[in-house]
Amino acid sequence: MKLHSPLSTLLLALAALASPAALAAGAVKVNFVQPEKFADIGYGSLDRERTLRALGDYLKSLGGPRLADGHTLDVEITNIDLAGETRFTPKGDLRVMRGRADWPRIDLSYTLRAGETVLKSGQAKLADMAYLSGRRTSELQTEFGHEKRMLKNWFDETFGKP
Repeated sequence: MKLHSPLSTLLLALAALASPAALAAGAVKVNFVQPEKFADIGYGSLDRERTLRALGDYLKSLGGPRLADGHTLDVEITNIDLAGETRFTPKGDLRVMRGRADWPRIDLSYTLRAGETVLKSGQAKLADMAYLSGRRTSELQTEFGHEKRMLKNWFDETFGKP
Protein backbone atom coordinates (compact mmCIF):
# COMPACT_ATOMS: atom_id res chain seq x y z
CA MET A 1 0.00 0.00 0.00
CA LYS A 2 1.44 3.35 -1.03
CA LEU A 3 0.90 6.37 1.21
CA HIS A 4 0.46 9.80 -0.32
CA SER A 5 2.58 12.71 0.81
CA PRO A 6 0.85 15.88 2.01
CA LEU A 7 1.86 17.58 -1.25
CA SER A 8 0.42 14.82 -3.46
CA THR A 9 -2.76 14.82 -1.35
CA LEU A 10 -3.06 18.58 -1.85
CA LEU A 11 -2.50 18.21 -5.61
CA LEU A 12 -5.15 15.47 -5.81
CA ALA A 13 -7.60 17.69 -3.93
CA LEU A 14 -6.92 20.63 -6.27
CA ALA A 15 -7.33 18.40 -9.33
CA ALA A 16 -10.68 17.20 -7.98
CA LEU A 17 -11.84 20.79 -7.47
CA ALA A 18 -10.85 21.67 -11.03
CA SER A 19 -12.64 18.67 -12.53
CA PRO A 20 -15.75 19.23 -14.68
CA ALA A 21 -17.97 17.75 -11.98
CA ALA A 22 -16.69 20.28 -9.45
CA LEU A 23 -17.22 23.12 -11.92
CA ALA A 24 -20.75 21.94 -12.74
CA ALA A 25 -23.28 24.67 -13.16
CA GLY A 26 -27.02 24.58 -12.86
CA ALA A 27 -29.25 22.09 -14.60
CA VAL A 28 -32.06 22.55 -17.10
CA LYS A 29 -34.90 20.04 -17.21
CA VAL A 30 -37.20 20.15 -20.23
CA ASN A 31 -40.65 18.56 -20.32
CA PHE A 32 -42.84 18.51 -23.42
CA VAL A 33 -46.49 18.57 -22.32
CA GLN A 34 -48.72 16.56 -24.67
CA PRO A 35 -46.49 16.88 -27.75
CA GLU A 36 -49.00 14.92 -29.80
CA LYS A 37 -51.17 18.08 -29.67
CA PHE A 38 -48.41 20.49 -30.77
CA ALA A 39 -49.24 22.57 -33.84
CA ASP A 40 -46.21 21.47 -35.92
CA ILE A 41 -43.21 19.42 -34.81
CA GLY A 42 -42.92 17.38 -38.00
CA TYR A 43 -45.14 14.65 -39.35
CA GLY A 44 -43.49 11.28 -38.88
CA SER A 45 -42.63 9.88 -35.47
CA LEU A 46 -38.92 10.15 -36.29
CA ASP A 47 -39.33 13.82 -37.26
CA ARG A 48 -41.19 14.55 -34.05
CA GLU A 49 -38.61 12.77 -31.89
CA ARG A 50 -35.75 14.56 -33.67
CA THR A 51 -37.44 17.94 -33.20
CA LEU A 52 -38.12 17.45 -29.49
CA ARG A 53 -34.64 16.06 -28.81
CA ALA A 54 -32.90 18.88 -30.72
CA LEU A 55 -34.85 21.70 -29.05
CA GLY A 56 -34.65 20.08 -25.60
CA ASP A 57 -30.89 19.58 -25.91
CA TYR A 58 -30.46 23.15 -27.13
CA LEU A 59 -32.32 24.55 -24.11
CA LYS A 60 -30.16 22.44 -21.82
CA SER A 61 -27.01 23.75 -23.50
CA LEU A 62 -28.15 27.35 -22.97
CA GLY A 63 -28.77 26.93 -19.27
CA GLY A 64 -25.97 24.75 -18.01
CA PRO A 65 -23.13 27.29 -18.22
CA ARG A 66 -25.28 30.28 -17.22
CA LEU A 67 -27.12 28.98 -14.19
CA ALA A 68 -25.40 29.03 -10.83
CA ASP A 69 -24.31 25.77 -9.26
CA GLY A 70 -27.26 24.20 -7.46
CA HIS A 71 -29.87 26.07 -9.50
CA THR A 72 -32.42 24.11 -11.50
CA LEU A 73 -34.51 25.49 -14.34
CA ASP A 74 -37.65 23.49 -15.13
CA VAL A 75 -39.10 24.30 -18.56
CA GLU A 76 -42.45 22.94 -19.70
CA ILE A 77 -43.10 23.37 -23.40
CA THR A 78 -46.80 23.34 -24.16
CA ASN A 79 -46.77 24.06 -27.91
CA ILE A 80 -44.38 24.25 -30.83
CA ASP A 81 -45.13 25.48 -34.34
CA LEU A 82 -41.99 25.22 -36.47
CA ALA A 83 -41.07 27.89 -39.00
CA GLY A 84 -42.46 27.26 -42.45
CA GLU A 85 -44.77 24.58 -43.72
CA THR A 86 -44.09 21.01 -44.72
CA ARG A 87 -44.66 20.12 -48.35
CA PHE A 88 -44.81 16.50 -49.33
CA THR A 89 -42.87 15.71 -52.50
CA PRO A 90 -42.01 12.43 -54.27
CA LYS A 91 -38.40 12.82 -53.08
CA GLY A 92 -39.35 13.39 -49.44
CA ASP A 93 -40.73 16.06 -47.17
CA LEU A 94 -39.58 19.63 -47.71
CA ARG A 95 -39.99 22.52 -45.27
CA VAL A 96 -40.87 25.69 -47.19
CA MET A 97 -40.46 29.09 -45.54
CA ARG A 98 -42.28 31.96 -47.17
CA GLY A 99 -42.16 34.57 -44.42
CA ARG A 100 -45.91 35.02 -44.27
CA ALA A 101 -48.11 33.47 -41.58
CA ASP A 102 -45.70 30.57 -41.13
CA TRP A 103 -43.47 32.07 -38.42
CA PRO A 104 -42.12 29.92 -35.57
CA ARG A 105 -43.92 29.86 -32.21
CA ILE A 106 -43.18 28.18 -28.88
CA ASP A 107 -45.30 28.38 -25.72
CA LEU A 108 -43.65 27.51 -22.43
CA SER A 109 -43.66 27.97 -18.68
CA TYR A 110 -40.59 27.93 -16.47
CA THR A 111 -39.47 27.82 -12.85
CA LEU A 112 -35.95 28.61 -11.66
CA ARG A 113 -35.10 27.12 -8.26
CA ALA A 114 -32.22 27.18 -5.83
CA GLY A 115 -32.89 24.01 -3.88
CA GLU A 116 -36.55 24.26 -2.87
CA THR A 117 -36.67 28.09 -3.17
CA VAL A 118 -38.35 29.49 -6.29
CA LEU A 119 -36.24 32.35 -7.63
CA LYS A 120 -38.20 33.14 -10.78
CA SER A 121 -41.13 31.69 -12.70
CA GLY A 122 -43.44 32.64 -15.51
CA GLN A 123 -44.90 31.84 -18.87
CA ALA A 124 -43.79 32.93 -22.32
CA LYS A 125 -45.30 32.85 -25.78
CA LEU A 126 -42.39 33.12 -28.16
CA ALA A 127 -42.94 34.13 -31.76
CA ASP A 128 -40.78 35.60 -34.50
CA MET A 129 -43.02 37.05 -37.19
CA ALA A 130 -40.01 38.53 -39.01
CA TYR A 131 -38.00 35.30 -38.87
CA LEU A 132 -36.75 35.60 -42.46
CA SER A 133 -35.47 39.14 -42.09
CA GLY A 134 -32.92 40.69 -39.81
CA ARG A 135 -29.44 39.75 -38.74
CA ARG A 136 -28.16 36.29 -39.59
CA THR A 137 -26.86 34.37 -36.58
CA SER A 138 -24.99 31.09 -36.21
CA GLU A 139 -28.17 29.42 -34.97
CA LEU A 140 -29.79 29.98 -38.37
CA GLN A 141 -27.16 27.76 -40.00
CA THR A 142 -28.34 24.76 -37.96
CA GLU A 143 -31.40 22.56 -37.99
CA PHE A 144 -34.31 24.38 -36.30
CA GLY A 145 -32.24 27.57 -36.49
CA HIS A 146 -35.19 29.97 -36.27
CA GLU A 147 -36.56 28.20 -33.21
CA LYS A 148 -33.13 28.10 -31.59
CA ARG A 149 -32.63 31.83 -32.16
CA MET A 150 -36.02 32.48 -30.55
CA LEU A 151 -35.14 30.32 -27.53
CA LYS A 152 -31.73 31.99 -27.16
CA ASN A 153 -33.28 35.47 -27.26
CA TRP A 154 -35.83 34.43 -24.62
CA PHE A 155 -33.12 32.91 -22.45
CA ASP A 156 -30.93 36.05 -22.75
CA GLU A 157 -33.83 38.35 -21.85
CA THR A 158 -35.07 36.20 -18.98
CA PHE A 159 -31.82 35.00 -17.37
CA GLY A 160 -29.17 37.36 -18.76
CA LYS A 161 -26.52 36.97 -21.41
CA PRO A 162 -23.49 34.76 -20.74
